[in-house]
Amino acid sequence: MLTLLFNTLSLLAGATEEGTINLGVSGNDTFGALENITLGSIISALIVLVLVIAALVFFFMLVLGGIRYITSGGDKGSTEAARSQITAALIGLVIVFAAWAVINLIQLFFEVDILNLQLESAVDGGGTGTTEPE
Repeated sequence: MLTLLFNTLSLLAGATEEGTINLGVSGNDTFGALENITLGSIISALIVLVLVIAALVFFFMLVLGGIRYITSGGDKGSTEAARSQITAALIGLVIVFAAWAVINLIQLFFEVDILNLQLESAVDGGGTGTTEPE
């Protein structure tokens, strides 16, 4: 599935032999660093982005739940609603940090740097592009 996605992106964007996607910008201008964007770097950035956004969302849910709890004025329904929001936010934060811990465990045990992926090139079949003479 991942190879099919990369092959499609490669055909659409004009991939080079190194597995990088050529976006058609020169190295002299502001967007020169975009020439070396790889599928692995995009996936890594998306993983980090999702973790950061989820952590921020659950943190603000926690803060808003605390504000709702403080301003409930002793109303039993409002207090319970705020308490359930705080509980949900704490569970969400635990899940986000557990996902981060799982990523770090995968990196430790399998030596796969998920937050800095280096995928094999799909252009030349995933190898180095060299063959041994027979």
